[in-house]
Amino acid sequence: MSDRAELSQARRIVVKIGSSSLSSDTTLIPRLAAEISGLLGERRAVVVVSSGAIALGCDRLGYRTRPKEMGRLQAAAAAGQSALMRRYDEAFAQLNHQTAQVLLTHADLSSRERLNNARNAFSELIDAGAVPIVNENDTVSTEEIKFGDNDQLAAMVVPLVGADALVLLTDVEGVLDEQGQRIPHFAKDQAIGQITGSGPRVGTGGIQSKLDAAHKAARSGANVVIARALRNGVLRELFAGDDVGTLVPREVAPLRARQHWIAFTLRPSGALLLDRGAVEAVRAGKSSLLPVGLTGVSGEFNAGDAVRLIGPDGVEVGRGLTRLNVLDAARSAGKKGDDLDNLFGPHGREVVVVHKDDLVVVGA
Repeated sequence: MSDRAELSQARRIVVKIGSSSLSSDTTLIPRLAAEISGLLGERRAVVVVSSGAIALGCDRLGYRTRPKEMGRLQAAAAAGQSALMRRYDEAFAQLNHQTAQVLLTHADLSSRERLNNARNAFSELIDAGAVPIVNENDTVSTEEIKFGDNDQLAAMVVPLVGADALVLLTDVEGVLDEQGQRIPHFAKDQAIGQITGSGPRVGTGGIQSKLDAAHKAARSGANVVIARALRNGVLRELFAGDDVGTLVPREVAPLRARQHWIAFTLRPSGALLLDRGAVEAVRAGKSSLLPVGLTGVSGEFNAGDAVRLIGPDGVEVGRGLTRLNVLDAARSAGKKGDDLDNLFGPHGREVVVVHKDDLVVVGA
């Protein structure tokens, strides 16, 4: 079955809608609600990740441009979120569908306990036939407003809800090549043309963010499409298998949910520097990282923190949860046997820096 044909079989779908698209067309939410209603009628489940709260809040509070001050961003989010949710609620109510607001922060997804609570809530909402409307909780978040965007949030929601398709709706037809032509099927070695929005900057994402999010979602087993939000019938066409937008196909051997969480949700606290032998072992995917393979460390981290694994050429080859703090990792670097026993006691030679079950290959 082709990748496009697989989209027609998708049962659980995440749809992300960007701020610029919402700002440029006030009829977009009702139109997309009608298309999503059609998908629900085909016994599919849909989760919406929506930007737009800050843009709406800026308008309500009289800000002429998107503010840079954190307090003003939080105020705009607070003023705009209720208005944004009301638009979705009214649009879906006209179609006899119930919506549910879900506000998340990065901290919610970094904690396994809170992540599992969120997973259970999504499951109950979907089972009840509701349409979850997800956004970052920008009113109380600071780091998420400054560094995050909803493309990345959407990629994190995909494994959270077990989605097999992600649609990133934006204000262009898809990923463009150097001649400005749409790339129907994206391969990593293809060139990307210059892409600009059609209006003033109101959001935080861009085409590179969307491609990054698409590859993360693809590694969880979802087919991803980047497409134009203002195209009439865009969702109906996509899930009929039509050639719309740019498709980033799913990984044939997807990461498990916990692996995806380690690789793409947790923020690394530091890095472990590996020799060439350790790099080869990590890339083989069957061995734990041992102290003998370390050449150094960087950053500050404690046992249990996420760390990056960096080869001698400076290329990141993996991510994992370290079993040593930064001091112990530095002291044990390059050591084995009796030297480890002298550091950690009689069973020191059994010390593992990153266990293979907590290690995910992210490089080539």
